[in-house]
Amino acid sequence: MNRFSFEADSLGQTDQLGAALAAVLPAGTTVALSGTLGAGKTRLVQAIAAGFDVPRAEVVSPTYVLCHEYAGRLPIYHLDVYRLHDDDEFIELGPEEYFESAGITLVEWADRVVDCLPSERLEVDIQVIAKDRRRFDFTALGTGLEAILAALRCKLEVTG
Repeated sequence: MNRFSFEADSLGQTDQLGAALAAVLPAGTTVALSGTLGAGKTRLVQAIAAGFDVPRAEVVSPTYVLCHEYAGRLPIYHLDVYRLHDDDEFIELGPEEYFESAGITLVEWADRVVDCLPSERLEVDIQVIAKDRRRFDFTALGTGLEAILAALRCKLEVTG
């Protein structure tokens, strides 16, 4: 199984999803987040970071600074590439340092720099269904990440 979908009917369920992800993401994972403006990428990042013991209030979109680092149970690297013009600008940031770290790297607007991302990553595409309703489509790229989706499914079934 390398695909999994989850529908959140409220912000609370998005927070539940983020907590479940934090419980199953191994050190060194890159999570590539895609979705339209206002889809909930930053909200999901806040929920994941909270699951790693980062105060939610500290987690804000790094649109203008491009990267925030948070100290939690694992280091969290939160990148937002919305304002970048091309892959070269992204490469100049030195993202491979984050990708190769023992932390969790979360990339918002990842579809804009997909050719620069590690080949092994967890992709999350967020679709807006209604005002507070979202569909999260997960794809595990790389055999090492397939177990994450199975664990996430189990975690959500237990807490749901």
